[in-house]
Amino acid sequence: MITAAQMRAARALAGIDQKTLAERAGVSLPTIQRMEASDGVVRGVVDTLMKVIQALDEAGVELIGENQTSERGGRGVRLKPAVTPNPKAEPA
Repeated sequence: MITAAQMRAARALAGIDQKTLAERAGVSLPTIQRMEASDGVVRGVVDTLMKVIQALDEAGVELIGENQTSERGGRGVRLKPAVTPNPKAEPA
């Protein structure tokens, strides 16, 4: 699975725009736009998702799932879990 935020971040790390990702994945630009505009986990045809993930992998981006480790090492980024503010906490 891949989230819309992961997809945007992966594209940014690879230094490619939506059009380039669409071309490399062999899918339409509106498909990429729709995927990146979705909320949370990207839903769609499994074959299309796999093409996008493969294109990102070939661009040098490793997608790391929730609570997974990177098998290849190297530099990267990971989104921290959202912190729920404590409503009883005093402002600083």
